[in-house]
Amino acid sequence: MTAEAKPAPPPRTERQEARRRRILHASAQLAGRGGFDAVQMREVAEAAGVALGTLYRYFPSKVHLLVATMQDQLQHLHTTLRKRPPAGEAPSERVAQTLMRAFRALQREPHLADAMVRALTFADRSVSPEVDTVSRLTTAIILDATGLEHPTPAQLSAVRVIEHTWHSALITWLSGRASIAQVGIDIETACRLIDLTAPGAPAPAPAVPRPQGHGRG
Repeated sequence: MTAEAKPAPPPRTERQEARRRRILHASAQLAGRGGFDAVQMREVAEAAGVALGTLYRYFPSKVHLLVATMQDQLQHLHTTLRKRPPAGEAPSERVAQTLMRAFRALQREPHLADAMVRALTFADRSVSPEVDTVSRLTTAIILDATGLEHPTPAQLSAVRVIEHTWHSALITWLSGRASIAQVGIDIETACRLIDLTAPGAPAPAPAVPRPQGHGRG
């Protein structure tokens, strides 16, 4: 067995799962009040009612913990969306509605959103499994919204582009470089790729080359 081919972790007991839920709840509460810097491992342990050593066995670092917190938030969102799916007619409309619902949920907790996004940004290779899970959840949420049972390779590529756009839009909004309206426009624009890559969709018109000007004019 190679170093990268690690065995699957054993299933958690009910007690372990309850402890993990308390830890994630404490992480979200602290991040929601003060952002990334407010999440201190000792304070998380105290709020969750676990020993500090126990916390580190579950999450080796604050980055691991906050990425897992984002995974938990996305799982809750996914469950909610399945109970109340988007109602748009076209796949692109449904995906845009879904991502804007996710964005509005994060907008209500800007400190928590900032903490989770910063953790994703800081994540190194040791956090790859957790980051991959966040990415898979985001992809699943988008694919559910499309309603496509058998997406084509082109549509799957479009989903990846949409996921990258959503993440980038979130970062630019959190940094104050994009308004909520601009985020909505960018997400809707990216989501049109779903319809454009559908089988039988008309090919986009070729780009018209710009004339080369001389000077600023």
